[in-house]
Amino acid sequence: MAQSDELRLMTKVAHLYHEQGLTQAQIATQLHLSQATVSRLLRRAQEAQIIRITINVPPGAFPALEEQLQQRYALRDVIVVDCVDPENPIRELGAAAAYYLETTLDQAEIIGISSWSGTLLAMVDAMHALTRRTDAQVVQILGGVGNPSAEVHAARLTGRLATLVNGKAKYLSVPGVVGSAESVRVLRADPFVGETYALFDQVTLALVGIGATKPSDLLASSGNIFAPAELELLQEQGAVGDICLRFFNQAGSLVHTSLDERVMGMRLEQLQQTKRAVGIAGGRRKLAAIHGALAGGWINVLITDRYSAEALVAQP
Repeated sequence: MAQSDELRLMTKVAHLYHEQGLTQAQIATQLHLSQATVSRLLRRAQEAQIIRITINVPPGAFPALEEQLQQRYALRDVIVVDCVDPENPIRELGAAAAYYLETTLDQAEIIGISSWSGTLLAMVDAMHALTRRTDAQVVQILGGVGNPSAEVHAARLTGRLATLVNGKAKYLSVPGVVGSAESVRVLRADPFVGETYALFDQVTLALVGIGATKPSDLLASSGNIFAPAELELLQEQGAVGDICLRFFNQAGSLVHTSLDERVMGMRLEQLQQTKRAVGIAGGRRKLAAIHGALAGGWINVLITDRYSAEALVAQP
């Protein structure tokens, strides 16, 4: 136990630091101590419970839930947001993803972004333009050509994001789904398409939606979907969701069919190697898909709503 003189000094240092708001350097000068001694005294004061730190969690913040998810699914980071409508938390998820990107973007990132995601559109719409130089590249990692009325959204995702981060856009100007594996080979032989594909392995930050087996309205209207019979086949083989139109089951294993060879985009094995693979999804209809994505380890950062987070933690 500390002697009374040291206890008194520990208490004084704690008071100056936590109640008077002085820095460690200022305390060191005032008390004629070294800064290392001040730091040691603060640490000892906490060990002796002279200092007791409490965190008042504000409404809408869920640090304990985030930690549970992070530990259970071995994630790099988790962001859980509150939402008004648990069935449709797109606006809140988009705002959270925008803030995450604004505050964590590193210099010279190669950002991969998937097409046909309403949540990613909400992210771009909520984002503030960065004023600093980033030298970023924004790479479209899923084909964005489709129905002209929907194609605007895919182009907006890549181009608008590149503008917001002061970066350069690299488009993948092909459909997300083509008619045959041979069509994929022909299109990939195009030098411009090949250049974009070559960047997939260099992506450092990927931003992806997580889809249920039933396509979203945006994806359906784009024309970049499989036929109903093909989607039925996927479901029969246990598919619960997709990332970049690559389907997986509840355990996270890839559902391999010939349909996979018709997709123009990043493969999940490439996504898994990305330093930060950020999945942004929520709502009850996507719960099985989010769980599958986590179980497979396809993403290492999750941004979701509190209801989905609670359900994911409760999974057996």
